[in-house]
Amino acid sequence: MGLEADAADARARRDRRADAAFRALLWLAGLLVLFTLGGTAASLAWGGREAFATFGPGFLVGVDWDPAGRIFGALVPVYGTLVTSLLAMLLAVPVSFGIALFLTEIAPGWLRTPVAAAIELLAAIPSIIYGMWGLFVFVPFMAEHVEPWLIDHLGPLPIFGVLFRGAPLGIGMLTGGVILGIMVIPFVSSVMHEVFSVVPAMLKESAYALGCTTWEVVRDIVLPYTRSAVSGGIFLGMGRALGETMAVTFVLGNTHNLSLSLVDPGNSIAAAIANEFAEADSGLYLSSLIALGLVLFAVTFLVLAAAKLLLLRLERTAGR
Repeated sequence: MGLEADAADARARRDRRADAAFRALLWLAGLLVLFTLGGTAASLAWGGREAFATFGPGFLVGVDWDPAGRIFGALVPVYGTLVTSLLAMLLAVPVSFGIALFLTEIAPGWLRTPVAAAIELLAAIPSIIYGMWGLFVFVPFMAEHVEPWLIDHLGPLPIFGVLFRGAPLGIGMLTGGVILGIMVIPFVSSVMHEVFSVVPAMLKESAYALGCTTWEVVRDIVLPYTRSAVSGGIFLGMGRALGETMAVTFVLGNTHNLSLSLVDPGNSIAAAIANEFAEADSGLYLSSLIALGLVLFAVTFLVLAAAKLLLLRLERTAGR
């Protein structure tokens, strides 16, 4: 009995040491994330200090970007980033929702696996491939078929027509938003498909037994059960769209001109940094580009923070 008690005590001590080491490792992992986040923000703020000291808050609302005159404003790339990301989500969310519902509710078993695998393969395609396809294939299609129709039919409208006035160049924020939407669809649809698949079959079968249609089952059973995860997937795709660089660089036009028209060329924060970082010939120019990076960091952080608050609110609502 004494030997068994000693062995049990020794095992308990080993377990406590192992548990303490595991907890310390988890603490280290969590703190590493916070230190990395804080270090990134601090390094960007330090690198952009000259731009903020020179232009002050006017840097965020300035529309001029003149490297020769040492005048820099962030409003045009910030506007382009937000508009293209919004257009991308307007395209990606309904398409992703339809793909996920097709795979979980309608598609036969023999078709689900190939389609799901194809979606995952789309997510693995490098962004530069999307950009090259957009420049050589999609831009001519937009310039010849889509944008002329939009300009002729929607441009004359009194209020929303300003969004579709200009020359059908093919490159612009509309094209960039569509390319971003195509890139985001695999990520959002994969998340939706996974969460729709975990809805208990008993709940759906009970609804069908009561005479509900497929749409009623989706609206009253599937979406309420998965709304937190679906919202998280949508905001994950939004974060992906905000930070995309190479794809939009090919098709956005990369001009620092503020225009409300979606068919006019524009710019984004990531594209401006990628295009001009190697050309920065002064400290103020380089600092302004780094300050743009800090603005992008802040915008992405705010979007993800809003997503987290929305998810918490949805969870509290579901609890009530």
